[in-house]
This record gives sequence, structure tokens and C-alpha cells, in this order.
Amino acid sequence: MAQVYHAVLVRGGDPPKPPASGGTHPPTPPLGLTLGPVKASPQTQLRLLELADLDAELARLDHRRRGLPEVAELARLEARASELKDALVVTETELGDLTREQSRAERDVEQVRTRIEKDRARLDAGQVSAARELASLQSEIESLHRRQGDLEEVVLELMERKETLDSRHDELTAERDSLGSEMAAVAARRDAAVKEIDEQAAKASDQRGSVASDVPPDLLALYDQIRKTKGVGAAMLRARRCEGCHLSLNAADLNVIRASAPDEVVRCEECRRILVRTPESGL
Repeated sequence: MAQVYHAVLVRGGDPPKPPASGGTHPPTPPLGLTLGPVKASPQTQLRLLELADLDAELARLDHRRRGLPEVAELARLEARASELKDALVVTETELGDLTREQSRAERDVEQVRTRIEKDRARLDAGQVSAARELASLQSEIESLHRRQGDLEEVVLELMERKETLDSRHDELTAERDSLGSEMAAVAARRDAAVKEIDEQAAKASDQRGSVASDVPPDLLALYDQIRKTKGVGAAMLRARRCEGCHLSLNAADLNVIRASAPDEVVRCEECRRILVRTPESGL
């Protein structure tokens, strides 16, 4: 059944003992221990519906802020930027290793070429006359030529690999630069959207503060407590139905509400939200 809400503040310690038979009642508790029933004029209760609308607007704006497409897009771009950064590090490391390997191979080629030129110069100068020594020198020159050819093939292979890596590095760098520009544009759109949402939220928050100031503290505390658990603290009773849980009230609940004074604060038996009566309530 719908219930009239009674708020009681309880201090720590033992509960008061009932009076002994034939004795006198204990003294009245100090002011503030018992608030008594929460009451508010019908006009004040209608302010709760304004609060509920403003709280719904604030929740909608917060959901919109967190669900901006630019936020998801920026997260995707940032993930790709991280991948590009890692790929560039790997490519640059490979390029460094390959450059050093190519330099060593080129030095080896140059050393072999120098040795060939030195041996050729000895032959051309006629410094070798003995047949056996001449044959040995010619054999060495042929061997050095084969070695030079092998080394030059290694250098050529390294150059081709380096060219491929250079091309890959250029592609990654271009994509990174393009991605940076795209991220800046998306971030600018996100910031503009967030600014607009924040302005609307600030306006709604100011309106909420103005409305809340017209609601008695005990009623406002009850409303906020319900809102934290239910999302919506108060709902209109329209055509005998709670607009909070969208369930129709049974006859017993309606009878309790009909019997309640206009300034009594009543709650839905199903969802426990504050029910605000209006001419549309169907009572």
C-alpha cells in the first residue's frame, strides 16, 4: 500500500524504556530527535517534479558527455598512434642495425679491392718472376675477385633491404603525421561539444539550485536519498499510475492516498518514489 512517509532521526544508545505500570511517562526527548511526518504544501511537492526533470536533464547531459562519438574516435586514433609509435621504433632499430651491417660489408669490399689493386700492381711492375710465386699471386687475385663479388652481392642485398625499410619508415612517418592532424581535429570537435554540454549542465544546475532552495530540507533530503538509489526521486501520479515505475496503483493504495491530507508526502508502494498528486492523478 502507498505509505505516508515518517522520518525519524535516531541517536546512538539504548532506546527509551516504556513507563512502569502506574508510573509517569518519561520526559519528552529533546527537540530534534524526532522530525515527525514529512509534510509539504501541494505547491512545494510540485517543485519536486521540477527537480526530477532537472535531474533527468543533468543525467542525460552527463550520459551524452561520456558517449560523445568523438571520445570513441579519439580513443581509436590514440590506439593507432601507439601502434605507429611502436612500429617506428622497430623500423628505426632495424634501419640502424642494417646501416651498420652495410657499412661493415662496404669496408670489407674496399679492403678486398685494395688488396687486388696491390697484387695487380706487383704483377704489372714485374716484381714477381718465379713461376710458382707468379701462379700463387694470380690464384690469390682470382680468389680475391670471387670474394669481392660475394661481398658486393651482400652489400647489394643489404641496400635493397634498407631501401624497403626506408620506404616503410616513410609510410609510417607520413601516417603518424596525418594521424596527428586528424587527432587534433577530433579533439577540437570533442572539446567544442563538451563545452556546449557543460554550459547546458551549468544552466540546469543553477536552475536546480534555485528550485531546491524552495524545498524544505527534510523533504529535499528524502528526495535526494531516493534519487541516489532509484535515479528518480519523485514522480507524478497520473491517471492512477506512478510515472516513476509506470505501474497502476491498486484500489487499497488509492484509498490511502485519497485519505491523506494534501500536505502529506506519499510514496509509491512499488518503487518507493515520492508520489506527487496533481489534478491528473485520477483520485
